[in-house]
Amino acid sequence: MYTLRPRRTLGRNIGFSIAALLLPILATQLWFLDPSGAWSLFAGAGAVIAALLVIAWIAYQRTQASVSRYGIVERGFFGGTYTIPSRDIATVLRVQLYRGSSLDTTQELFVVSRSGRGVFRMRGHFWNTSTMDRIAGILDVEETVRTEPVTLAELRETDPHLLYWFERRSLSR
Repeated sequence: MYTLRPRRTLGRNIGFSIAALLLPILATQLWFLDPSGAWSLFAGAGAVIAALLVIAWIAYQRTQASVSRYGIVERGFFGGTYTIPSRDIATVLRVQLYRGSSLDTTQELFVVSRSGRGVFRMRGHFWNTSTMDRIAGILDVEETVRTEPVTLAELRETDPHLLYWFERRSLSR
């Protein structure tokens, strides 16, 4: 069994971004509030924000996927556990996906079921390429690598069944 965890640098980068956003807001709140009676409001808001951040950090630390020749067991960010038995897995597909309006690409790995639907996805933002390299071998299924990068719109047209429900619709239509 091989246990996958998201890149740890991602958690640190997100934490720094949240701190850069929240600290000025809390400082401004402290500046504008009346110092005599507003400390309880400020402390309460700070405690709620801190509790939410701790809960999010714990959820991120618990996120993982275990891959073996028997299938995949995924524990998501929101706590749900999903199991994909190996008998339901047909292939592994690797695609280079363009990032937004950029020429930069990220590698995406899709585990595809026998019905043709994406049942597990690894995004290059969250998972290392070396980790993705091991998946097809562990699952003992065929791996298809598309050599030409595609946009999300192209993937939406050719393989909408691989995408999450919210990615299947374009906002520009």
